[in-house]
This record gives sequence, structure tokens and C-alpha cells, in this order.
Amino acid sequence: MKKIASFTIDHTILPKGLYTSRVDGDCVTYDIRTRLPNREPVMETGAIHTIEHLFATFARNSAFSDSVVYFGPMGCRTGFYFIVRDAVTPQQAIDLVRDALAFCAAFEGDVPGVSARECGNWRDHDLAGAKKEAAAMCAVLKDWTPADLAYPTK
Repeated sequence: MKKIASFTIDHTILPKGLYTSRVDGDCVTYDIRTRLPNREPVMETGAIHTIEHLFATFARNSAFSDSVVYFGPMGCRTGFYFIVRDAVTPQQAIDLVRDALAFCAAFEGDVPGVSARECGNWRDHDLAGAKKEAAAMCAVLKDWTPADLAYPTK
């Protein structure tokens, strides 16, 4: 079988950051890498789950809501995938990710969608952990530019 594109990235050198993972037609997949793969502990599921709820809610209520296709965690628990339509420019995507993470980092109150009726695993949330994860990524992406979106090659 053909190797999928994400398996061709050298995870042994991948730093934390935001990368253009792939472009499929009018959809752009961004890799929001929160951990150094295979070099530091992965994120805890409760924090990941809470970021998913908060980030997705923020992005789907933003000016770009019609262009947001998906936001969710990577199975390896070292980051997230964010898929948007190509109407969102690379700089707008960076700004939206920064703003969504800042929203997560500062969030207070009840996390949207956290009830047995709304969520398939509503007990597995960690707002404090999510805020810590999001704040750390805000620092990583502070000065990120479209030139930084390319995966490193060495």
C-alpha cells in the first residue's frame, strides 16, 4: 500500500509548532504539534478532550466558521489536526489557531458540550490541563508566520 503523507514526516526532528500537513482540493490540513514526538510525554486525554471542545466551539463561532471543516486530536496524542477550506489564508489560519488557543488558555466556566446527552465521554475532561496545554502552545506560536508552516527537513 502507498504510505500516507503524515508518515513521511521525520518525527525524530519535528519541533512543536504549526505546519501545513497537506492540501486536498480546497481543504488545507494543519498540524498543530504540541509535543516533541517520541521525545517527551504525550498529552493526557482529559486535557485533549477539553481543548477539542473549546477550540472547535471557538473556531466554529469565528468569522471563519463556514470554512472550518474539522478540529481534533492526533491518535499519538502529540497534537491536533485543524482542517479549513482554502478561503482561509495561511496567516488567517495562524491567527485563528492563536486566538482559539488563547481562548482555551483563558477559559473559565462550564466547558461547552460536557454532558452525557452532548458528549460520548463527558466524564473525561480536564479544564486545568487544557488551559496549561493551550497556554504553552500560545507561547510557541507567538511569532509564527506563514514561512514557518513548512515541516522541517533536518
